[in-house]
Amino acid sequence: MAPLFHAWRSAAAASERSAHPGAVGSGPHSRGDRRWQPVMAEEEPAVPILLRALQGLTLKDFQEFKMKLSEVHLEGGGKIPKDSLAKAAHPCALLSCMGKNYSKDVAMDIAIGVFREMNLGDLAEELLDEMVKEHKQKYKEHVVQGFLRYKEVNSCPGENLSIRSHFTSLTISRKPRSKREAVDISRGCADTSNGPATITTQALFNPDEDGQTPQVVVLVGAPGMGKTMTVRKVMVEWVEGTIYTQFDYIFCIDCKDIALPKEASVADLVSKCCPHRTVPVGKILEDQKRILFILDGFEALGFALVQPEEALSSDPAAVKPLEATLMSLLKKTLLPESSLLITTRPMALQVLGQCLEGEDYMEIVGFSGARREEYFHRYFGNDRKASVAFGFARANEILYSLCGIPIMSWTICTILKQELRKEKDLMECSKATSWMCVFYLSWLVKHRGRDNPRHLQRFLLKLCSLAADGIWKHRVLFEEKEIKARGLDQPDLLPLFLSEEIPRKGVDHGNIYSFTHLHLQEFFAAMFYVLEDDVEVVGDSRDITKDINVLLESYSGSRQDLNVTVRFLFGLVSQESREYMDNAIGCRTSPRAKEELLRWLQQRHRGTSQPGQGTKLSRLDAFHFLFEMNDKSFAQRALGGFSDLHLQDTKLTLYDQMALSFCIRQWPGLGSVTLQGCSFHQQDPKYEVAASVPRSDASDAGAHPGPIAEQPHEELHSPIDGLCRALQQPGSDLRVLRLQWCRLPESCCAALATLLTQHRSLERLELRDTALGDRGVRLLCQGLRQPGCCLRVLRLRYSRLTSACCKDLAAVLGTSPCLEELDLSFSEGLRDAGAELLCEGLQHRSCRLQTLRLGSCRLTGACCRALAARSPPLTCLDLSDNELGADGVLQLCRQLRSPSCPLRALGLSTAGLPQDALQDLAALRELKPGLEVGDLLEQDTPQTGAMARLPFHRGALPGRRVPPSLRRGALL
Repeated sequence: MAPLFHAWRSAAAASERSAHPGAVGSGPHSRGDRRWQPVMAEEEPAVPILLRALQGLTLKDFQEFKMKLSEVHLEGGGKIPKDSLAKAAHPCALLSCMGKNYSKDVAMDIAIGVFREMNLGDLAEELLDEMVKEHKQKYKEHVVQGFLRYKEVNSCPGENLSIRSHFTSLTISRKPRSKREAVDISRGCADTSNGPATITTQALFNPDEDGQTPQVVVLVGAPGMGKTMTVRKVMVEWVEGTIYTQFDYIFCIDCKDIALPKEASVADLVSKCCPHRTVPVGKILEDQKRILFILDGFEALGFALVQPEEALSSDPAAVKPLEATLMSLLKKTLLPESSLLITTRPMALQVLGQCLEGEDYMEIVGFSGARREEYFHRYFGNDRKASVAFGFARANEILYSLCGIPIMSWTICTILKQELRKEKDLMECSKATSWMCVFYLSWLVKHRGRDNPRHLQRFLLKLCSLAADGIWKHRVLFEEKEIKARGLDQPDLLPLFLSEEIPRKGVDHGNIYSFTHLHLQEFFAAMFYVLEDDVEVVGDSRDITKDINVLLESYSGSRQDLNVTVRFLFGLVSQESREYMDNAIGCRTSPRAKEELLRWLQQRHRGTSQPGQGTKLSRLDAFHFLFEMNDKSFAQRALGGFSDLHLQDTKLTLYDQMALSFCIRQWPGLGSVTLQGCSFHQQDPKYEVAASVPRSDASDAGAHPGPIAEQPHEELHSPIDGLCRALQQPGSDLRVLRLQWCRLPESCCAALATLLTQHRSLERLELRDTALGDRGVRLLCQGLRQPGCCLRVLRLRYSRLTSACCKDLAAVLGTSPCLEELDLSFSEGLRDAGAELLCEGLQHRSCRLQTLRLGSCRLTGACCRALAARSPPLTCLDLSDNELGADGVLQLCRQLRSPSCPLRALGLSTAGLPQDALQDLAALRELKPGLEVGDLLEQDTPQTGAMARLPFHRGALPGRRVPPSLRRGALL
């Protein structure tokens, strides 16, 4: 009986299961020891098929069955007493007797063996088929239990996630063994438009172009690319019947499991995957074509798989060293018709290639753009928070690129989730790109090198030297001989940081290595300059010096490609990054670099200001560097020597605006902000980062009561909201704000109105080339009428204004105690009606306006009558580039002859005036020699391309003569 019984091996005798749930090595299943409940004659038997088999026996066979049953001896006891068997006179009683002594599976197993000894093979096969069928169902339930839910690194005790709701599909590219297709590491996800075809997980075992169905598939991916998660998804979807229905069984062997046996047969490995004490392994393995073995994490096996032919096995029950058994599966001497799916890091491809024949290679290259957003939504499980977090990442070009790596997406989501829990506005998020890469680094080395930080420090310094050398020399691929020369060939660490690619057949330069992503190479290159170097760097690093000033000066010169490296450098020297690297990773960084960075920033911008102007900061990258460090005191020191901000012809992304806002908040000496020809990227409202969560203390973010704060979030879609909030910082000394040729919409005026109300030091506001319109000016006037507004100069040139807004402006003129100059030039819709409304405001006792500019506003002589009749108290009136006619000019001259008229400058276009009007002007000049009369339109040249965007060109509308300013070529 023993040989028959042991044809179905007992899982209870197998080694302890691994931590990979449901894979080889899982702990014993509690249901395996559950006793088969005894039955009474009148009850429904627990195993109907065994009862039917017993009832079909002749009396002679029934007695023989009982006799052989009495001879069965199980390991550890379990023999049925003979007197109990003697009393079992009918099948139901015998079945009840067996149930009292054996578990259900053991009873079935014994019955099959007894029937075979009795030469009743048909009954044995019938019972075995039923047993296999039941086992398969239980196995699938066990797979779901083990693979459906998983625990993340940072999850709370008892908090398990479902693979169904959290798995995001990955981009997988077909990678033929004979070709080395380099992944575009600058993006993290391959650009497959002109490269290898991409496939889905469901199609890994589909026929190829030649109609051949692969039997062995190798799924390659760098650390953190999602190989194990993909395996989990495969196992669950197979149980659900949505993929791989051609397989009756899929067995997953977790190669990372430390509890793998040193010796095992394939039957042992199958038994370890199953939840029952007894497993019908022989029956399961009969149809090899319908079995798939998954080897997850092949690179972790850690032993030489190349075995001599005589060590290989063809017997599924033969117990051999584990490496020999696995090699037999790979070499197809064992179960040659079964299929294999092997996941591995690139480092193991060379060894694996020696074991396989006819394999297909696929590579996980990360998330596509659409899948990155899907991952955020699956991670947060909250559409609002997911959209805000993804908007933050999407706005940062570097972060968004890194999100192509699944583990980086997880890192970024984990950090942003913590920020959102603090009810933080992500526009002020202190966790910059460098911090997220540091957090990623800590994940890589979490279980490696911490016991010997000095060893890890040495390795990282060598790795960073390699990265820096590559950045300097524009190299992203490194040969194996260079890896060895630098002492990086350490199997416990190297695969964590570098991807390994097998060279084409016939090429003898060894393997090729690269960093998982170009930005990660730039990150490690920056680390090269800040890691403490108490160890000599091995390898060819003579061409690069660890002098941070050489890097900075090269970047200031011609090496603009070093921008990301320099940005990471600023992030790595922050106090938070330094402390985390020391405590969590065990790496010490130099504190000296911080002062060197400060000196470079301060000296870099010397000489960029014009004589008579304040010191000017005009490079956007400086703001990115300070935002990356996120050290307020450092930013204040760096910005303390500058008074003016001037950016020109810049497309400001949302992340640019975040960096700019952070620096403005730390810049109390900022007196003037000029943005010329700049555009503001406005994010989709569903990704809105600003005001993303409730603010417990508005003052912390520089927010103040006013038009902006009172509006609901849905209305805050102005592209300059972030800038205006930053400018409201208490203690700011801002006096001048110029937004010229920036094409601002009317929605910006609400933010500007609040700024005017809250910022008492703001004296001058210039808006040119905007689409403010009348509604926008009406919003702006709400701020201008507030008591806190101290604006002295307001210029709204090229703002598409009509007479409809002039009533609001007139009200401002009558109430503002400070406004001295109003410039509405190039508002061709203003016309005489608008000028007359403005005159009403000029007559108010509280009006302090001294300069009114209405050049090129389509005015006629009719407005001159209103101006002359009401005698406004102006010192400068600019009516240049308007067709006032002789009558209008004469009326102005009569008014100006009055000794009480304070006007000192009158802007007129005299071309085309009749002789009598010219004589009146000449007489006026003789009467008042201090009066300036002529074309006063300021020659403000638009930025490149700005004129093409304007709704009109100065004086160039049909039917109008070209004004003198254009004839002189002042603008062109």
